Amino acid sequence: KNDPAFAKDLVDGCDLAVNDAFGVSHRTHASVVGVGKIMPMVSGLLLKKEIDFLDGVIEHPVRPFAAIIGGAKISDKIQVIANLMEKADVILIGGGMANTFVAAQGYDMGRSLQDRDRFDLARNLMKKAHEMGSEIMLPVDFMAGDAFSETAHTKVLSADEFSDPWMALDIGPKTIQLYVETLKKMKTVVWNGPMGVFEMKPFAKGTFAIAEAMASLDATTVIGGGESASVVDELGIEDKFSHVSTGGGASLEMLEGMVLPGVAILADKE
Repeated sequence: KNDPAFAKDLVDGCDLAVNDAFGVSHRTHASVVGVGKIMPMVSGLLLKKEIDFLDGVIEHPVRPFAAIIGGAKISDKIQVIANLMEKADVILIGGGMANTFVAAQGYDMGRSLQDRDRFDLARNLMKKAHEMGSEIMLPVDFMAGDAFSETAHTKVLSADEFSDPWMALDIGPKTIQLYVETLKKMKTVVWNGPMGVFEMKPFAKGTFAIAEAMASLDATTVIGGGESASVVDELGIEDKFSHVSTGGGASLEMLEGMVLPGVAILADKE
């Protein structure tokens, strides 16, 4: 609750505070913000590294610059897409949110997860990206299941082949090839969010393929925490990336273009 009295108790007997917890720096807590109002608060080495990498690649990327955005719902990543399409040359969309973008183009996506009340928003984002000279790439095929289950029947479907009970649960092989070939041309890549339900083996191929493609690039590669960081950890390839963020929510807010409360309060911003 960022209680001033609690913050004062935390710093009793101290002269300087150091924040090295990037993963909570998007939260207005007593230990993150309240302490900095009482005494000078500086960044630790990890926090500085996170800020330098995430802010640096977004504001001053070596081009061409690609952003890979996945996850379940478009509503969770609206601001990320809106901010990055002003800066990235191409945005590769995957995960459940891709279904909303594809359905907004007039396709019936069967029982696939969709934000049906976000179709207009998806169309507007595509239009604005085009006007800004940024390309939003959507899947051309999907790995579909007839149930949300690891034991579901599966088949590869294009956008115009869906019907009940089929649902898109991963990007398909043609999309994997398209996205991997696109990434090979990039000099900066930022990734936040899986390409499918990677926790289920039949629907993990797209996410793992993107991770492995990024790991092989001669480019600045940044993983924006959260599930994407879990994937590279599972594959044991963390050392193949320029930076793997330690904060899912915090990195997401930085990708949205927000200033984190725990960063704003720092005395050593210069």
